[in-house]
Amino acid sequence: MRYVAAYLLAVLGGNNNPTSKDIKNILQSVGIEADDERLSKVISELNGKDVNEVMNAGLSKLASVPAGGAVAAAPAAAAAGGAPGAAPVAEEKKEEKKEESEESDEDMGFGLFD
Repeated sequence: MRYVAAYLLAVLGGNNNPTSKDIKNILQSVGIEADDERLSKVISELNGKDVNEVMNAGLSKLASVPAGGAVAAAPAAAAAGGAPGAAPVAEEKKEEKKEESEESDEDMGFGLFD
């Protein structure tokens, strides 16, 4: 992922065809050593392609990936009788958990900086 990010940074900087040297310079500026094999793979896959077209093609693939929280929220809202009623219940549960964690800290008899 870091190689793709460095490639995209080079393209955003105005270099439409970054070389391995360009990407290595970007990675080294943040203290990352580049693996030549992975770097050459990224460059060979993206060389000569329009980065915007590649990203737009990838967005259609991401549409089919489920989002973790969205799937679980729908059944919970239906069971509670709708979304407006579900929010206060969730807030009450959060408040209870906060109180429990504070009490458990007091029961131990010492603090972090004592």
